Amino acid sequence: MLSKRTSVQILSEEPESCIQTPKKVGSPGELEEQVICLEPGASAWKLVHKKIQQLSDSDERDAFMVADLGVLAEQHRLFLKAMPRVAPFFAVKCNNSPSVLKVLSNLGTGFDCASRGELEQILSMGVAPTRIIYANPCKQISHIQYAASHGVQLMTFDSEEELAKVAKFHPTARLVLRLWTQDSKSLFPLSAKFGASLDYCGHLLNTAKDLGVTVVGICFHVGSGCQTPQSFGQAIADARHVFDLGLQIGHPMSLLDIGGGFPGKKNFEPVFEEMAAVINRALDQYFPEGSGVEIIAEPGRFYGAKVCTVALNVIGKKEVVEQGGRRLMYYVNDGIYTSFGLMLREKETRIPHVVKSFSCKPLLYPSTLWGPTCDAFDRLGPTDILLPELHVGDWLIFEDMGAYTHTLSSNFNGFTQPEMTFTTPSELQDLLNPLP
Repeated sequence: MLSKRTSVQILSEEPESCIQTPKKVGSPGELEEQVICLEPGASAWKLVHKKIQQLSDSDERDAFMVADLGVLAEQHRLFLKAMPRVAPFFAVKCNNSPSVLKVLSNLGTGFDCASRGELEQILSMGVAPTRIIYANPCKQISHIQYAASHGVQLMTFDSEEELAKVAKFHPTARLVLRLWTQDSKSLFPLSAKFGASLDYCGHLLNTAKDLGVTVVGICFHVGSGCQTPQSFGQAIADARHVFDLGLQIGHPMSLLDIGGGFPGKKNFEPVFEEMAAVINRALDQYFPEGSGVEIIAEPGRFYGAKVCTVALNVIGKKEVVEQGGRRLMYYVNDGIYTSFGLMLREKETRIPHVVKSFSCKPLLYPSTLWGPTCDAFDRLGPTDILLPELHVGDWLIFEDMGAYTHTLSSNFNGFTQPEMTFTTPSELQDLLNPLP
């Protein structure tokens, strides 16, 4: 199925007055990021086209990304509107750009960290330890010790062995028991690795009591890219059962963490609002308002996916003549080792926007997009993407590239991730200020 925009006209340059002096973001010792403040009339999308136009006049047509930090504020508004009882704790692993994290911290989100490195990054920004959940059920001892010494109390577990580690190295921790969920229909299932079965939860809660460790709540994750909203409903019902069991055993149960799995890309089915409606009904049934239970979630893609757009250049072309007709192969200067690593695990095909003018509706040919490395697995999607004929020097644009892109990148074969340009609407630039 073709994208709504098969071809895209190159927009004219924006007036210089639309761009203000870049603002630097980053903690001491970190690589600082420059953020361009856009005045009314300017946009990240227009900046992408302006950069393409500028680069097309030179031989240095490197791939690049443009981030729109204003998306974060809009997604935050949508999240709180759809689920007003749920506090978002952003999954740092999704996008750990200092600019992204700074905006989110000023918006008031909490943070889901999974390692000492992520804890260090969030704490260095001045975020209070109480706004962090250490949401990795299996932690290295030294990382547990780091959390303990820096006041990070909230952390997850799903095994007796993890309880023993926490009891010894962080006995004052506030633990959250992670439940196993049915997530086989999610794009990225997680339950094969994490989660305690309902039958095992009673044993874990009793063991925690015997060890003198406090369990304060229940968490679960229905898998990243959840495609069955009712998975949330069932998981919340299961959480209520274990919640009551914890109360009976004597734990001060007061927290429910409904994890992530919320869609971030456009046209994803089911839509976020449908998912939120299922969650709200289940919360009202099993954890009604006024019950004294704090409810949090761990969104990643929902906030991050739409933030970034990547533009890549066609650096090579090959035609394959087959019995059924022409098949075209294009070699581009970004791939799975830099920005598109997640594509290997995605089920749907990403269709790029073609930055090229056509005098009439072009013919479409089965096409293959190869990344720049020497690895034959470095391919952007299937071998039969329908595209108009392209030439060396043409540009392609992929949207929704802000989640699990640069956090998964490497410099394999000497190729580095595309240069990133950050933008923000001028009215939101205060969200880049240091935390008070």
